[in-house]
Amino acid sequence: MRTSRRTLATTTASRPALTSVRNLGILAHVDAGKTTVTERILFATGSVHKRGEVHEGTTVTDYDDQERDRGITIFAAAVSCTWDGHRINLIDTPGHVDFADEVERSLRVLDGAVAVFDAVAGVEPQSESVWRQADRYGVPRIAFVNKLDRAGADLDTAVASLRERLGVVPLVAQLPIGREDGFTGLVDLVRMRALVWPPGSDSYETYEMRGTGGVGEASPVTEVTEVDAGLRAEADRRRRLLEETAAELHPAALEEFCATDALSDGTLALALREATLDGSGTVVLCGSAYRNRGVEPLLDAVAAYLPSPADTPPVRGTAAGGREQEQRLPDPGEPVAALAFKVAVTATGRLTYVRVYSGTLRKGDTVLDAGTGRTERVARILRVQADQHTELEQAQAGDIVAVVGLKTARAGTTLCAPQAPLLLEPPAVADPVVSVAVEARRSTDTGRLASALARLVEEDPSLVVRSDPETGQTVLSGMGELHLEVAVEKIRRDHGLELAVGRPQVSYRETVVRGVAGLVHRHVKQDGGAGQFAHVVIDVEPLEGGQDTAEHDGGPVGRADGRGDGRAETVFAFGSTVVGGRVPQEYVRAVEAGCRDALADGPLGGYPVTGLRVTLTDGATHSKDSSEMAFRTAGRAALRAALRASAMALLEPVAEVVVTVPDEAVGAVLGDLAARRGRVSGSTGRSGTTAVTAVVPLAELFGYASRLRSRTQGRGTFTTRPAGLAPVPEAVAAEVLAR
Repeated sequence: MRTSRRTLATTTASRPALTSVRNLGILAHVDAGKTTVTERILFATGSVHKRGEVHEGTTVTDYDDQERDRGITIFAAAVSCTWDGHRINLIDTPGHVDFADEVERSLRVLDGAVAVFDAVAGVEPQSESVWRQADRYGVPRIAFVNKLDRAGADLDTAVASLRERLGVVPLVAQLPIGREDGFTGLVDLVRMRALVWPPGSDSYETYEMRGTGGVGEASPVTEVTEVDAGLRAEADRRRRLLEETAAELHPAALEEFCATDALSDGTLALALREATLDGSGTVVLCGSAYRNRGVEPLLDAVAAYLPSPADTPPVRGTAAGGREQEQRLPDPGEPVAALAFKVAVTATGRLTYVRVYSGTLRKGDTVLDAGTGRTERVARILRVQADQHTELEQAQAGDIVAVVGLKTARAGTTLCAPQAPLLLEPPAVADPVVSVAVEARRSTDTGRLASALARLVEEDPSLVVRSDPETGQTVLSGMGELHLEVAVEKIRRDHGLELAVGRPQVSYRETVVRGVAGLVHRHVKQDGGAGQFAHVVIDVEPLEGGQDTAEHDGGPVGRADGRGDGRAETVFAFGSTVVGGRVPQEYVRAVEAGCRDALADGPLGGYPVTGLRVTLTDGATHSKDSSEMAFRTAGRAALRAALRASAMALLEPVAEVVVTVPDEAVGAVLGDLAARRGRVSGSTGRSGTTAVTAVVPLAELFGYASRLRSRTQGRGTFTTRPAGLAPVPEAVAAEVLAR
């Protein structure tokens, strides 16, 4: 069975029709098996001839030295393969929470995704986070429940966690054959056939599940072995449940089900595809990627249920002038529109990874950077296979490729035809939450360090480099402790620099607890020539509804976007109630810009300000001396004065922590979490272990991994995900502000 598919894959034309292209990502929590799934896909499609293993450091997509040393995916890696006449452009994404921005940038350019779940753990914290990220971009998904060969693995329990934690309607399309070590195959409930992998074999044997004999005729190309006939009744029951669920979601399926009390295979497959595309249901598959069981059916499902570029809506962007929206069809004949989502600076050159949404991009073309107005030349176009590349003459709508020759393009840059400008929405970038001071140990390396940091930020927009105005130190900020460790180690390895690194510090914020009303500020400047005049009156108040809240230490936890995945945006609202034209509209916009300037440093400790509403209630102008600059200056000074007069509070980033420990260590772990100002929200027990969920300030989690290992004799593990911002207790706030 699999041999014929691999032969087809290697002989398929290199450029299939647009409807035969699948751009998908592999999403999951760390250690759920994403990279192993990717490796088995490459092996099943004939793209590689030896299976790579994460624990051996031989995988295709984890090619970076740090990834192999740490045994985790750090950088999103793109690969391509073919299956049953379909070209699959696949991106293996990181699973660790510190690298969620890599996932965000990948999801922005993908048409579909496979979400991988551990059959023992079900939906884990980062699984939920990446699922919500995919929700924001409307990416259709299918679920793959992996590791069914593990002790304690249970498909039904994992499906229940999908339903409860993600709120999806699961469409379970497969039934496992055997449990844990006895997992040998699965039943395809759509085609009603059993797929069995004999011990030591990479190929599966197929048995029909229909007919009066229970398990019927076997595939003519395989040796006939008996499958438990008792499986037939359970398969029939689950097929019936799948039909009923699909009929509830699909009108044509409902009509057929009411007429015949059953669904044909074709109608059921159509209902599953359309439920996947519109998000009303999620097809659930299962298997064990490590044992190479269930990978080929997963590829069949990718081809059958996930969308091609032709199935996605036309891409929309801002046309020339920045006012009107324009759309481009995924057609090679349209003007070129592409989005850069990743930049890799290598020893041999600068690679810009792009998704081509419309048109045809050719080697030697001149493209426009729609954001800056600059033009650049495409020197080479490469088909990417992790760290290996194949040169192409052109890339068409639907392709994901790497481009050589672009000097200034960054992640989020729109590349388009100069005669047809179009600006696409870039992927969101999260605010960094942890910072460290870095400096070269040798003063002669200061210039090299600055160059290395600039290259690092160019590759990873979620990293921020700034200079501390008080100490003069260079501060590197990122999404977590591991994120910064990887960044620093990359500088050491790639540039051969010896660095001194300070202790990690969290990024605090300030917010308004009680505002002020009617604050008046008058800006007058006259020093010869044209003067400056601006008169503004503003109200400042906490932003109600701007942050979701959850309880933490008796106070609210702010979640900037209401999803709890840490994608923090500055929460600020501005409005004007000025009437009678006392402040012209262009000056109102200038006041808003000035207020935004004032948010950069608050009155408590100079931290950024968030969670407030500013209303311009009145003002006055001068016929000659008023200008946008004057009103911007007035807005900035007015808000700073208002913040000094308001009651302010310090906020700190917090994280949801799930600690899994043996039952006998629960007491010690709970005591340690309490000492770290953690608030326990729940616990679940299973198979001699307990998973404790708590919300803990990020500042208290530095060094927690070694502490947990010592308290549990190395048997405890924990995962985290950002949970927004929480007020800092007064005693702790006093210590922070005194530093």
